[in-house]
Amino acid sequence: MKFFKHLRGDLFGGITAGIVALPLALAFGVQSGLGPDAGLYGAIFIGFFASLFGGTNTQISGPTAPMTAVSMVIIAGIVAANNGDVSQALPAILLVFLLAGLMQIILGVLKLGKYIKYIPYPVVSGFMTAIGVIILVTQLLPLLGYYVSDDENYIQEFKPQAEEVLLDNILKEEAGEGLLVLEDFEQTINRAKEISEEDINKEALNLAQGASSGVLGAIKTLPRALKNIDYLELILAGLTILIIFGFKRITTAVPSTLVALLAVSGGAYFMKLNYRPIEEIPSGFPMPHLEIFTGFDMSMVSPYIFTALTLALLGAIDSLLTSVVADNMTKTRHNPNKELVGQGIGNSVASIFGGIPGAGATIRTVVNINSGGKTRLSGMTAAILLLVILLALGPVASQIPAAVLAGILITVGIGVMDYKGLKAIPYIPKSEVAIMIVVLLLATFWNLVYAVGIGLVFAALIFMKKMGDLNAERSKVVKLSAADELKARWADEMNFPDKLKEEVYIKRLDGPLFFGYTNEFQSLAGSIPDTAKHVIIRMDRVPYVDQSGLYALEDVILNLRRNDIQVLLTGLQNQPRFRMEKIDLIPDLLEEKYIFKNFKECMQYVRQNVENVA
Repeated sequence: MKFFKHLRGDLFGGITAGIVALPLALAFGVQSGLGPDAGLYGAIFIGFFASLFGGTNTQISGPTAPMTAVSMVIIAGIVAANNGDVSQALPAILLVFLLAGLMQIILGVLKLGKYIKYIPYPVVSGFMTAIGVIILVTQLLPLLGYYVSDDENYIQEFKPQAEEVLLDNILKEEAGEGLLVLEDFEQTINRAKEISEEDINKEALNLAQGASSGVLGAIKTLPRALKNIDYLELILAGLTILIIFGFKRITTAVPSTLVALLAVSGGAYFMKLNYRPIEEIPSGFPMPHLEIFTGFDMSMVSPYIFTALTLALLGAIDSLLTSVVADNMTKTRHNPNKELVGQGIGNSVASIFGGIPGAGATIRTVVNINSGGKTRLSGMTAAILLLVILLALGPVASQIPAAVLAGILITVGIGVMDYKGLKAIPYIPKSEVAIMIVVLLLATFWNLVYAVGIGLVFAALIFMKKMGDLNAERSKVVKLSAADELKARWADEMNFPDKLKEEVYIKRLDGPLFFGYTNEFQSLAGSIPDTAKHVIIRMDRVPYVDQSGLYALEDVILNLRRNDIQVLLTGLQNQPRFRMEKIDLIPDLLEEKYIFKNFKECMQYVRQNVENVA
């Protein structure tokens, strides 16, 4: 019965989150390359099963921008390896997605969720900004109404290459069959003569689409698109973008994305405009793709095992970050390992039914909580709503203009970029800027998967060097006679008055505040007694703060201030102070009068300013 205690809030929260998820699911499906139905299937199955089995009660899961961007790369690679035939490549694609889901389950079962936090901020920042750039650039062509399949002149340029590919395929097939010998070469010629003009045109189209895919392909094809602008498509996409950003200024009670979808699609349909609709969404309940099991071939998936692992880790990071947001809003604590199992089950089931992978979605989760969602029933309700829309309105949804989804994706690309990290570039160390830029460039123009790995290696190497330098510096200034004093840790607190413990809470930090420690540090806000009026954060032994630690410190101080708790800092060293001043944390958020040279001076302030203490 406890499950249904908040039934009204869960239903309303789930319905609202489902409405927000609908246009995004369709758009992410189109972005992935598998079509709008794949995005909708992903939102339905991931949303339902991740909520049912996950460890965050209010989380709404489904396709997200980072997961879709990586999926798009995987799909494009496998389709290219299957001669551009999506139907032929689909079993391998879904098998990779299934493998990623199973890996997430294993991560949760092995209780590795707590280690996901060891991702430094510059890597996350560079990756998220790259996701935004990829979405923006790859949507420029549909924004302009340009589709390679409509450009016959461009396709004709690939006909010689198409003939070469088809001949090469025949030679490879016969070599595998043992027929490629001089005596039987006449048979090879005869098979080549059977290649029809339709076969050549189809292969030329596949090659042309492959050449225009991705960031580099879109940039190369952009000049052709600018010469062949479909102004109706451009206007529809522009109106969608305008409504999404403009309606938010009027009210946030109604999702602006949904308003744009309904207004522009409805207007275009009833005005009988000659627009390009999205791919047809199949009606009826999604059917499982059992061929991924019956036709299983390890060689088909083995080249993508590392890619599947990266997809699994990205989904884990994406989900657990959203779980932290949900915790902060609901004052609860999620179970990271259970959440990974739930996400893994959701992604596994979604892959079997042809859906693209996803993760916990921050915006949809926030909408759910703000609308009254309290338990996992809210996420299941959102998924069921999408299923009802699929079954009842599939043919109607198929009439949505492709330009509308392009406009939605443009706004997603703009919103997903990490502006906080970009604005901080002039003030953060060059080493962290280098990591951020390297990840951004590699992810945008080369490979999302390898970019993260290289960024992590660089971050680890730079961090180890800094820690070594700091340890060497500290060993120089510590005198031998001070050894006994160093063993008596926090000795200046020995005479701390008992009555002060009801009003003042002390948080002692011992060592660098860096990306591997931010999670424990942020748990400070949840462990402070209700009676506390002041929090003393002792930074006497914090010689170094990195960008992740700096933002964690900022978040903690903001949360404490919201609860009318004054923060006092003691023993602030040069490097942390320099970083805090560079982002105006000092003095905008924490004035100088609340920063003390040592604990003794801080206690003098407390005795003079905190009421009802000895």
